[in-house]
Amino acid sequence: MLAVQIKSFQPLHSRRPYALALIPVLAALALAPCAALQHNGMPRTERHESHHEISQLEEAWRNAVLKADIPALDALLADDYTAITADGALQSKEQTLDSLRSGATHFTAIAESDRKVRFYGATALVTCKAVVSGTHAGVDISGSYRYTRVYVRNAQGLWKIVSFEVSRIRSPGESR
Repeated sequence: MLAVQIKSFQPLHSRRPYALALIPVLAALALAPCAALQHNGMPRTERHESHHEISQLEEAWRNAVLKADIPALDALLADDYTAITADGALQSKEQTLDSLRSGATHFTAIAESDRKVRFYGATALVTCKAVVSGTHAGVDISGSYRYTRVYVRNAQGLWKIVSFEVSRIRSPGESR
């Protein structure tokens, strides 16, 4: 009986030659959702406009932080905003604003480069490198950092910053 089963087995390509032609079609159909996620179903024009909006918001954030412009930052940050600082501490919106308002955190320069903006529906993810000059709690925090900032478009159609995380870029052998 086993010999009959083995003898009667025919590879897919010998039973149905057209089946091989379906493989690329099936693969394309299987990968279509991945392509949609990459472009997020957002029309090209809308992606371009949203990218421009986020770039403007990033510049507004940079200017507000440099000037300690609390009303501008308050407008940019969502009420449930959470930051993870370079030393791993969590900060709420109020804690972030208070730190800038009191002068505990003070920036004198922020030079950004290598900015990437990606969209996932109503969410924008920004990654960037920043060279900063400044102090926090009287300690010099000048140096190179990488950060991730997350924006979400709210019900009114406005982009709000909901999350921020920053990591210091250390030179080889540099101590913490």
